[in-house]
Amino acid sequence: MLLRILDRLEEIIIAGLMGAATVITFITVVHRFLVSVPALYPYLFGINFGWSQELCIYMFIWMAKFGAAYGVRTGIHVGVDVLINRLNDRWRKGVILFGLAGGALFTAIVGTMGAKFVIELMGTDQVSPDLELPSWLVYACIPLGSYLMCFRFLQVMWAYYWTNELPHHDATHVDDIEVSAKAPISLGEA
Repeated sequence: MLLRILDRLEEIIIAGLMGAATVITFITVVHRFLVSVPALYPYLFGINFGWSQELCIYMFIWMAKFGAAYGVRTGIHVGVDVLINRLNDRWRKGVILFGLAGGALFTAIVGTMGAKFVIELMGTDQVSPDLELPSWLVYACIPLGSYLMCFRFLQVMWAYYWTNELPHHDATHVDDIEVSAKAPISLGEA
């Protein structure tokens, strides 16, 4: 139950940030063009969207950190397994578990270093240039996203150890596309 809530929260954060950044960027671009219309200039010139670029950058950084954790959970995170798939089952399992443990260790270290950095920033009055957000708030995505990604590596590692199943995303599956023996790439056999 708790994992389902975490899964949905992760997806809501990613989709919400992506949607909000898209809307803010769209409004900023429309404003830029409409302000050049002489009749609208007096009304729109006073509206300042100088902060929008900084906000969208922060939103995309947060989205990337949480998106990486989502990628580990769903099996769409980048992985090179051409040689690993050629190993016998015993060696393959060991190498995969070692790789997942390495990912967990790396993200735990990054999360801990990020948490240390954020805690140090909390003691300062440093703010972002345009939005004047506390800098620790901007950088909080580093420990939060890294620890979430570490948890996802451990979650995948635990499941793989007991089931020999890794999460995977079937890139060859597209709704409403006919699969036939004449098109081996659509069956994932090429």
